[in-house]
Amino acid sequence: MEQHTRRERPLPSPAHQIETDDRTALVCKPRTKGGNSDLPSAGFNVINSIIGSGIIGLPYSMKQAGFPLGILLLVGVAYITDYSIILLIKGGNLSSTNSYQELVNKSYGFIGYLILSTLQFLYPFIAMISYNIIAGDTLTKVFQTIPGVGPDNLLTYRQVIILCITIIFTLPMSLYRDIAKLAKVSFISLILTTVILVIVMIRTTTLGPLVPKTESAWIFAKSNAIQAIGVMSFGDIFENYCRDDDLATFGRFCYGVTIILTFPIECFVTREVIANVFFSGTLTTILHVAVTVIVVAVATSISLVYDCLGIVLELNGILSATPLVFIIPTACYLKLSEERWNHSDNLISGLILTVGVLVMTVGFVMTILHPQECSHGKEMFYCFPHNASLYNSTLPPF
Repeated sequence: MEQHTRRERPLPSPAHQIETDDRTALVCKPRTKGGNSDLPSAGFNVINSIIGSGIIGLPYSMKQAGFPLGILLLVGVAYITDYSIILLIKGGNLSSTNSYQELVNKSYGFIGYLILSTLQFLYPFIAMISYNIIAGDTLTKVFQTIPGVGPDNLLTYRQVIILCITIIFTLPMSLYRDIAKLAKVSFISLILTTVILVIVMIRTTTLGPLVPKTESAWIFAKSNAIQAIGVMSFGDIFENYCRDDDLATFGRFCYGVTIILTFPIECFVTREVIANVFFSGTLTTILHVAVTVIVVAVATSISLVYDCLGIVLELNGILSATPLVFIIPTACYLKLSEERWNHSDNLISGLILTVGVLVMTVGFVMTILHPQECSHGKEMFYCFPHNASLYNSTLPPF
């Protein structure tokens, strides 16, 4: 009787099986000795890594591309990113793999795996360097507003600030083995990001009348629009605010803290790449500490020497982020796909692959021909004393 019942139970269809596999890949994580995250914890970390401090640089990319086209590019990049994730899952099902690295290794061999690992390491590593630089530049402006802190005070030197931040905050947080422990930190960072957005909206109203109108402000597209794709996670909008603006100073403080709290997530990614390539994915306690200290030390050392990484970050976005999001997922899927060439997934993948190669090529040329300016602490014209009463009001006049 029991055997008959088992025979009567219907088997899942192939479509249902693929759907179940996709849900498992997206929602469930295997339990390992390193720990595991629940859904809220993972959500806070992912949102902090994606949005976090990066949202503050969106106005700069809009300026680079032209506001209307910038909005379209933002929506387009979001769609391509979402579609690439879907392709990664489908490619994983086709190749019977469950990670990005395994998928590329199965599709293009060890050389492809090394290229992917290099890109996965460089992108967050350069982000760590930029976070140190931005935190140093931002928090020095905050400390300069404290009464009694003169120009010769140690708190006004970016190198001192970066070293203190590294020793007291970022290195200890980066030593966590389980990324789930950073969930509370990410939640705080998201709250501060919301505060920053409110401050920016307030200053948009109070400073708006002081900023002269330009004829090209609403132009649909600009010549360096391709560069905007690579820099959508870079730009410090607080450079536009005055040093003695109390509200902007509080925003700078929140921004600096947000940067500090996002740093450990990037370090976690770089350490995982090193562990996968050189140590078969497992680090002993000693190796874990050693790798973390070396990565943080190298990133900090570079940020102490260089204070202008605009062109480097732009190249990082074009040469690292673009292959990771546009090119590699689509190339893997196209190689593994068993569908006809005119299938919708193949056509869209081919289009995204072409766009990715175009963005890399044109973006690289434009970056070399039109590099970003490097300036720190340049006061805007409306920050002079005769305009002080206009920008020092916290709320717009009624």
